[in-house]
Amino acid sequence: MPRVEGQKRKLLALLQILIRDTDENHPLSVPQLVEKLQDEGIVSERKSVYNDLATLKEIPGAKYDIVQQRGRGGGYYMTDAPFELAELKLLVDAVYASKFITARKSKTLIDKLGQFTSRYKQAELDRKVLVSGRIKSTDEKILYTVDALHTAITAGEQVQFKYCDWNLQKKMTPRHDGQLYCVSPWVLVWENGNYYLIAYTEGRLKHYRVDKMQSVHQLPGTVREGAAEYADFDVNTYMQQMFGMFNGPCKRVTLLCENRFAGAMIDRFGTVPILVPCPDGEHFKITVDIQVSPQFFGWVAGFGAGVSVSGPPEVRAEMKKTLDRIQEIYR
Repeated sequence: MPRVEGQKRKLLALLQILIRDTDENHPLSVPQLVEKLQDEGIVSERKSVYNDLATLKEIPGAKYDIVQQRGRGGGYYMTDAPFELAELKLLVDAVYASKFITARKSKTLIDKLGQFTSRYKQAELDRKVLVSGRIKSTDEKILYTVDALHTAITAGEQVQFKYCDWNLQKKMTPRHDGQLYCVSPWVLVWENGNYYLIAYTEGRLKHYRVDKMQSVHQLPGTVREGAAEYADFDVNTYMQQMFGMFNGPCKRVTLLCENRFAGAMIDRFGTVPILVPCPDGEHFKITVDIQVSPQFFGWVAGFGAGVSVSGPPEVRAEMKKTLDRIQEIYR
């Protein structure tokens, strides 16, 4: 092996040892580093290791810091790995909580994230965040579907796929006898633990749930459509208008709410809509654009008598019809 190439391998091996086997509570002395390098099949002398440590410290723009701890039991340790432990914990929590990542793939990803911190801190990444009611996916193909969609979006090309629904046998079956959908993908969004594709088709922008898409193929040579429509499209507004990702006619709706539900309204609609206090001092009104659907009426009903539809009259009337139908069922 040429000397320069061997030196590069030695520096990389030393760097990996510092990342994996050291932290502020577990420094390694130079003799210990020499021994660990030997375990990697690299023969070193103490003097050369001191020189290597100095070289690593002097690398411009390095994202890590090698600190020497003096005194008995001292040595060298890495203070700044590529990720802080708190950042890794956040990523691990997101993987655990993700509905579409299978349990097996979750473990694989978390094991990989553990390689970015010392082995002494990896145990802290075994967090197993519980998300109430969250059922993990059993289909790992969604990862490749997401990747294919990102590739098509970057290339500005159309995609083709089959769109499916669950049947009573708990299997995904294609809609419309396996009809192929051809759409122009613009952006992927995350809502309620699911990925959705926003795409242009049939003269407008629509959304599709990614885990219900099968046999996704990029269509090379095609040109993505809907640029003008997407330029005027506000993704955040679109997501706020819908409930349960169900479409409906867009209406400007006023809700009458008890004051204690101010936080719930802000959580759902953000801080832009104005909360208008009522003269009684116990209620406020908020006016927002809503895609009116049964899911919206169900959301309102979930607040009991604390939230009601104040207007417009046609939406208020539809809310009443929905409640009457529910009451009839439970007579």
